[in-house]
Amino acid sequence: MLSAVFPFVRPLLHALDPETAHTLTVGALARLPVGHRAADDPRLCVTVISRSFPNPVGLAAGFDKGARAPDALLGLGFGFVEVGGVVPRPQPGNPRPRVFRLPEDGAVINRFGLNSEGLAVVRARLAARRDRPGIVGVNIGANKDSADRLSDYVACTKGLASLVDFITVNVSSPNTPGLRDLQGEAFLDDLLARVVAARDESGAGTAILLKIAPDIGLDGLDAMTATARRRGVDALVVSNTTVARPASLVGAAKGETGGLSGRPLFSASTRLLAETYLRVGTDLPLIGVGGVDSAEAAWTKIRAGASLVQLYSALVYAGPGLIGEIKAGLVRRMEAEGIQSLAAVVGRDAAELAHSA
Repeated sequence: MLSAVFPFVRPLLHALDPETAHTLTVGALARLPVGHRAADDPRLCVTVISRSFPNPVGLAAGFDKGARAPDALLGLGFGFVEVGGVVPRPQPGNPRPRVFRLPEDGAVINRFGLNSEGLAVVRARLAARRDRPGIVGVNIGANKDSADRLSDYVACTKGLASLVDFITVNVSSPNTPGLRDLQGEAFLDDLLARVVAARDESGAGTAILLKIAPDIGLDGLDAMTATARRRGVDALVVSNTTVARPASLVGAAKGETGGLSGRPLFSASTRLLAETYLRVGTDLPLIGVGGVDSAEAAWTKIRAGASLVQLYSALVYAGPGLIGEIKAGLVRRMEAEGIQSLAAVVGRDAAELAHSA
């Protein structure tokens, strides 16, 4: 139903400033009753991180920062939903305006700065849905003014591990000063060791994921993948938004500072995804993020090495009907190739895509 309504609602939403439109959308979803979702084609099922995902199409972090509507979002057809980012203490983030549409580019620039209602609020909301079906994860970060950022990640892990299927350690947001410094090998090693230990102490079977930036070099990627494997990370999310500005951008807001997401990120994030797969192979599952706006884009991410994909920015322009379109398109590609599982495609063309995506 929401998919049918979106073409009529979109002009009204896009007449508002992007943050206001987003707030209204999440608020509306939060008020929807939790209903029964249609079953997915069984060929879309993906089993990774000890969980069976009904389909590989997930919602990326940043849409539902406060975990206000994970069940409504699952009801739209997503195979999994990642809420957050969450930081221990409430923080307002950066001053508005801080999010900008680039419709000509199919892109968004944001500099939210990890605005969050804080750990206690998000924990209460996730606890309230504890026994509901559906795979839900949470993205965690550190407070901007924290004197001990590593402890912030530990606090979020301890507070949320028993309530979610996975925790994504976000050290790659470009909008919190100094956060990407935690991608350095020594910092990252200590951070991941402490987060994994906190998860283990909780007794929860929560998977630990690491989200990386698209702007790192291959030497940095070598170090990050080696550290993630050594510390027992369960999967990598490739990638976050970029501070780069491709020359192809034409939107009026292209000069705004912040992280660029959407279609212009597709090539760079897919190259990095393929390079990551070449380093970890099947030992460490990958989630492909960045510019997923069609079944063809999702299929390419899978060929590059992704077992799962996530999207967010494309929803701004295409609406929730895109989720079903991507799933149907993936089934058509599988039928055309005569395969029964997406696992047969994962990483198949990584070597090629690492150089040509």
